[in-house]
Amino acid sequence: MTIRVLLADDQTLVRAAFAMLVESAGDMEVVGQAGTGREAVDLARTARADLVVMDIRMPDLDGIEATRLIAADEDLAGVKVLVLTTYDTDEHIIDALRAGASGFLVKDTRPAELLDAIRLVAAGEALLSPGPTARLIARALRAPDPGPGRSPGPDTLTERERQVLGLVARGLTNQEIALSLGLSPLTAKTHVSRIMGKLAARDRAQLVIVAYESGMVTPGTL
Repeated sequence: MTIRVLLADDQTLVRAAFAMLVESAGDMEVVGQAGTGREAVDLARTARADLVVMDIRMPDLDGIEATRLIAADEDLAGVKVLVLTTYDTDEHIIDALRAGASGFLVKDTRPAELLDAIRLVAAGEALLSPGPTARLIARALRAPDPGPGRSPGPDTLTERERQVLGLVARGLTNQEIALSLGLSPLTAKTHVSRIMGKLAARDRAQLVIVAYESGMVTPGTL
C-alpha cells in the first residue's frame, strides 16, 4: 500500500529535496507541501495524508502546535506525525511527542534512514532507532511535566508488560522484543497493544514518554 506523505517545512529547498526523495520510493507519494504550521494542518485535513513530516520551527503556527491540532482532530485519527529536529539545539522534541507526534528524525538523517523512518512510523511499529532517539528523549525529560489528566502509570501493568514497556522505550521493534524475551512476534505485538490500552496511549511514542516520566527508564540505563 502506498504511503501518502505530507511535507511541512518553511524552507522551500528542504521540502523540494525531501519530496524528490519520497517520490523516488516505490511505496510512497507526496500528496502535499506546506510552508507553515497552519498550512500543514489544513492540508492534513484535505490531502488525506497517512503521515506528516513536520518541521518544528515554522512561521504562523509552529510544528508542535500543528501536531497537537492534528492529533486532537478525530477526523485525522489515522494520521501519523514524524517531527523534524536539528537534534543538537532543539529541546522541544518532548513537547512534540506529548502533543501527539509518533516519532522524530534529525535533519541530517541519511536518505535511506528517512525513508525507513517514514515506513516505521506509518506502520506504527516503532519510535525509530534507539540511538539518538533515546538520548534526546532522555535529555528532554530531565524535567518532565506530567500536566493535568495524566494517564495511568506502569503500576497498572503486569511484570511481563513492564518488561515489554521498558524495551519499547529503548526503541526495540516487536520482532526485537520477541527475540529479547523469548516470545513469538505475535505475542510481543499483543503485549504492546494491551499496554497501550491500559495506559491510554495513542501510540508507541506515548509509551516511551510514560516509561521515562515514571522513572522506569532513565538516562543511566540507556
